[in-house]
Parts: sequence; structure tokens; C-alpha cells
Amino acid sequence: MSLKAVLFDFNGVIINDEAIHKQLTEQLLIEENLTLKPGEFDQICLGRSDRACLRDVLNSRGRVVKEDYLTQLIARKAEAYVLELEKLERLPLYPGLDDLIFQFRSRNLKLGVVSGAVRKGIELVLSRANLAEHFQVVVAGDEITTSKPEPDGYLLAVQRLNEKFPELNLLPKECLAIEDTPAGIQAAKRARMQVVGVANTYPFHMMQRLSNWAVDYLTDLEIERVQEIYLQREVKPPLSGC
Repeated sequence: MSLKAVLFDFNGVIINDEAIHKQLTEQLLIEENLTLKPGEFDQICLGRSDRACLRDVLNSRGRVVKEDYLTQLIARKAEAYVLELEKLERLPLYPGLDDLIFQFRSRNLKLGVVSGAVRKGIELVLSRANLAEHFQVVVAGDEITTSKPEPDGYLLAVQRLNEKFPELNLLPKECLAIEDTPAGIQAAKRARMQVVGVANTYPFHMMQRLSNWAVDYLTDLEIERVQEIYLQREVKPPLSGC
């Protein structure tokens, strides 16, 4: 077995924008006459799609909203996100991202993004950072009905890579996911992928406990070592609930 594809989470792995998302979520809820409780954003929203986040917060306040109304809320937040990015002279991308992408591409690995973020925001960042050409597929949160920790986004990325490159014959176990949250790590493992947990959002010891590899920074990832392990062994199926 060999490593054939690398699938990146977006928020917290490619761009350091969690503070922006928290601010916009708080703003959106204030417009709904609601506020976030201390620690609630981290517990309910980190690593998950806007739809899952907003639905759970609203439901916890006794508000059962229809899907079309949730879609309107998500669209409002997406527009606000674009406006926030336009204010920034320089995008807060994580250090080492360019070099890591170059190393993956120089090894002919396919790259993708699997995120709960809205596609418009993902494409804006990738385009502005001159990274769009390096990613063959993007699976966004507004394209699927589930959210991490469900594996659907990762499985859809494999499907799309196989549709785009039929000769690849890609299996989930031939993919490496790069994640920063427990929900994201769990989603990738449920898809039968190995995971690098980068300590951008949660502590290193938590990433080490949950993922196959843990790094403090993207620059710490030893690609040769990862490739060697893929060649040496089969991926063990994760335990139920991992």
C-alpha cells in the first residue's frame, strides 16, 4: 500500500481564522437575540460545519428551525466572512503551508480540502493565496448534509478524486488527512484514513492521543517517514467510535 492523496481540513489547518468564525457566529446569534455561553463555541462548533453548529446552538435554546432558514443564516455568515477577509491585507495562513504543499506535489500526491466551511470562503482563500491550482478536489460543508465527525466528506473526496483520475483507483486507506480538532480526526478515522493531528487549535498531547501522528506545526511533518509507514503496513481499521 502506498500513500496516494493528502486531504486537508481548512479552518485551523490552512488558515488561522477560528477567531473570525467565533466573532461572526456570536454576531449572528446576537441578531437572533441569543448569546453564546462561555466555552460553547469550542464545544459545539469547532471542527464542525456552520449548519451543525447553528442548528445545535439554536436547538439548545428551544428553537427548532427549518433547513431553509438555517441556509439563510449560513449565507449571511458566509457573506460576513468574505467581508472580514477583504479587510485583511495578508491572510493568516499557517507557516509552512506552501512548503508542505510543494513537498506533497513533488511526490505526485493528489491534494484535496475536506471542510465544514462554505465553498465560497474556501475558494476565496485558496485563490487569494495562489493555492487553488494545487488542490484537485474541494468538499465543502454546504455540499453535504452531515458534518464531522461523520466521515461523509472524506468519502466524497475519495469518490471525486477517482472520478477525476480513474487510473488512481484510490482507496480511503491510501489517503492521509490533516486535522486540528477531535471531530475532524474522528471523521477521517471513520473513513479508514490515517490522520496527522496538528496542534493549532488543541494541545499537542490531545492530538497525540487521538491521531496517528501529531505535530506542533506543519513544518514538523516528516513526509518521508509517513510514506515509509504506508509502504510497510496496512492501515488498521479504527475501533468503533474512534
